[in-house]
Amino acid sequence: MSFLEQDNNLNAYKHKQQYSSKMAASFSLTIHTISMILLFITFLVFPSPIFCYSDSGHRLPANQTFRPGKELLKQKRINSYLKKINKPALKTIQSPDGDIIDCVLSHLQPAFDHPELKGQKPLDPPQRPKGNETTGNVTESYQLWSNSGESCPQGTVPIRRTTEKDVLRASSLRRYGRKLRRHVRRDSGGNGHEHAVVFVNGDQYYGAKANINVWAPRVTDQYEFSLSQIWVISGSFGNDLNTIEAGWQVSPELYGDNYPRFFTYWTTDAYQATGCYNLLCSGFVQTNNRIAIGAAISPRSSYNAKQFDIGLMVWKDPKHGHWWLEFGSGLLVGYWPAMLFSHLRSYASMIQFGGEIVNSRSSGYHTSTQMGSGHFAGEGFGKASYFRNLQVVDWDNNLLPLSNLHLLADHPNCYDIKQGKNNVWGTYFYYGGPGRNVRCP
Repeated sequence: MSFLEQDNNLNAYKHKQQYSSKMAASFSLTIHTISMILLFITFLVFPSPIFCYSDSGHRLPANQTFRPGKELLKQKRINSYLKKINKPALKTIQSPDGDIIDCVLSHLQPAFDHPELKGQKPLDPPQRPKGNETTGNVTESYQLWSNSGESCPQGTVPIRRTTEKDVLRASSLRRYGRKLRRHVRRDSGGNGHEHAVVFVNGDQYYGAKANINVWAPRVTDQYEFSLSQIWVISGSFGNDLNTIEAGWQVSPELYGDNYPRFFTYWTTDAYQATGCYNLLCSGFVQTNNRIAIGAAISPRSSYNAKQFDIGLMVWKDPKHGHWWLEFGSGLLVGYWPAMLFSHLRSYASMIQFGGEIVNSRSSGYHTSTQMGSGHFAGEGFGKASYFRNLQVVDWDNNLLPLSNLHLLADHPNCYDIKQGKNNVWGTYFYYGGPGRNVRCP
């Protein structure tokens, strides 16, 4: 082969190599472009994980890929409910126990969402029952949120803010803020509800009053509660049951903690579709700017040490027929409008005082949830929980002592009751117990 032929072959080889390099570069660019396009299409078809935000503002992955439509619908319903129930606040107060108290203009409170109350304003105070020794000029409030010295301005009412966490603890949004059916019993307890109560019936009652000893009983299951309250009852124990209830309760499901809290409740159809705790639906009209319904009570009683009780009175205003609530030593909290009820538009046929717990038997045996102080009635003052100065209101707005009193303990080996009477405490009783023990398996 000549030098010329060798040179020509070398040049041809160089051209071939350059062409191959260009083709490789072009192919590499094409692959990169295709990869980018595929990545973009993948991003469009399979979006990144959706995040939701907790009450504290922390980002939480809602799902690894996307939130199902059912979850989105649930979230939408919760947000809608929170927007409806949490009214705009003129002032917000942070309570030491973690609660947020909103000072809401009186005429904007949840009660006035009710079709028959829309556009109304809270009524003036009614005439108190005759024989009621309180004057109404009191300064104490007995609630944790007000211990800081903060208060709500005149013309507003303090409302405990409902959070997403509160709603999510409930079994469903529909059941949030409601009791299960048939928790008031005259016979033996059913549906896991157990009582130690006294009651009067057989007459027409227009109110009730008592001082209730406040404790912080241990509740061992999130879906159980322990409460001490007054029941104002009318109707049968079927679907037409009307009740007004007020007292204190420990309910981890409702409040997320184990503090005893001042609460109210009402229903006009045996807890089926009407009524709720506190201000969690339209109904109860609050008139006081110093008491937050659903807020923690402070101080509390201690075993074999200082005792603390709260005064409660519910009575029917003779002029307008509404049922009013008094707390402490004469603080008017507000009223249940008569139009909410059927039977209670007229009068109550039964008044009940005492304790109630839920026994879910979640561990397969009787709950250790305590009632009252967690100690039996026989231990007496400083150890067992009590109600004192039990009275009822008659048709002429008089406070009267109780007569023909009946005692009922559904399961006396778990929670019992013992009545007494003297010149200082009037009619009183001790009640409660520890729940599960050797005699209450």
